[in-house]
Amino acid sequence: MAIELEPIGFVRVEASDVPRSWRRSKLEGALVIDEMYLEGLTNLEQGQQIVVIFNFHRSPRFSTELLRQTPPHSEKESGVFSICSPVRPNPIGMSVLEVLGVEDATVYVRGLDMFDGTPILDIKPYIPQERDRPG
Repeated sequence: MAIELEPIGFVRVEASDVPRSWRRSKLEGALVIDEMYLEGLTNLEQGQQIVVIFNFHRSPRFSTELLRQTPPHSEKESGVFSICSPVRPNPIGMSVLEVLGVEDATVYVRGLDMFDGTPILDIKPYIPQERDRPG
């Protein structure tokens, strides 16, 4: 079975060094979405959190030797499915970003952990679980 995905847009960021995780990132940039998907951005609002699904386009090709990896923040080897490594069987990443604003087909965001030119595959609303909500 073949699965084909086409980018809906690309990341634009003026940084050559990006944080390894959106959880620690304050980096701002833009999601430049293809005009054909403009109406899909309706009701995205400043302050909202969104889940961005993207392609790890700079990652090396995966092989079975990489099923166990040692993340840079640990000395313990772990299975690829228990860590956030960009080197995966399917090079798909996910980040939760804060929307700073929307202008035409560009979504300005904070929390980027993606490089300039990263292909965006999808955007979804972030809906926290009840236990994640403050107070």
